[in-house]
Amino acid sequence: MALDEHWFTEVFEPSGSAFSLRITAKLHQEQTPYQRIEIYQTTEFGYLMVIDGCTMVSSRDNFLYHEMMSHPVLFTHAKPQQVLIIGGGDCGTLLEVLRHPQVQHCTQVDIDERVTRLSEKYFPELCASNSDPRAELRFDDGVKWLQDANPGSYDIIIVDSTDPVGPAEGLFNEVFFRTCHRALRDGGILVQQSESPLIHVELIKSMHHAMRNAGFSNTHSYDFPQPIYPSGWWSATLAGKGRDLKRFRESESRHKSFTTKYYSYAKHLALIDGVPLLNTALK
Repeated sequence: MALDEHWFTEVFEPSGSAFSLRITAKLHQEQTPYQRIEIYQTTEFGYLMVIDGCTMVSSRDNFLYHEMMSHPVLFTHAKPQQVLIIGGGDCGTLLEVLRHPQVQHCTQVDIDERVTRLSEKYFPELCASNSDPRAELRFDDGVKWLQDANPGSYDIIIVDSTDPVGPAEGLFNEVFFRTCHRALRDGGILVQQSESPLIHVELIKSMHHAMRNAGFSNTHSYDFPQPIYPSGWWSATLAGKGRDLKRFRESESRHKSFTTKYYSYAKHLALIDGVPLLNTALK
């Protein structure tokens, strides 16, 4: 919602909080078959994409989310070659995944092509790897894609989804996690954005239980800042198929062949300890 013509505000009723960005213009608005997409010009955060009234990505802070949705899981896997991204239509996670030279192929499946086309226009820096020969963009139902996948198709599955409502509602339950488990190879890892560790603790607890019930041997949540999302504090949750999630390729992380703005070897060491607030809640 907008307080007035100069601000975009997302109110999050469950926590009694709101986040606002000063805007100078609404650049685009459309209703797709799946959701309402808006693009704003802000004064301090560059372009802002909003889906169904919720902030999704901004020019200024997207690197936090995209780096932390990709590099921790890529460096935790022993040999990541085949990667699947469910969602991720802005292509920022795809960009980060393809920085890893070990990756041979990355398929991105997002149900709404318009998210990608608008990202190509307003966030071209996130779409710089869309033409990489290792990248495959599919506009389809991610759940069905996984259901149709052969067992053991992927080393890593990244679920880069919106909140668990609308098109993403089917991505946060045991049935979906069982499908992911089947599609992963032995030693494979699933990572999913898991909302705020401050205000979505019950959701994160339920994800851990559902992942374990789906057959994953261990699970682990870690946190990172994300200013434009509710509470400004976000998380991702890993699920390993016979992989120790606290082990990672330390030397390669420390001496990675590409630059990052937030992710680092030191950050990875810290995330191994997880989120203290969740560690207590998940016992």
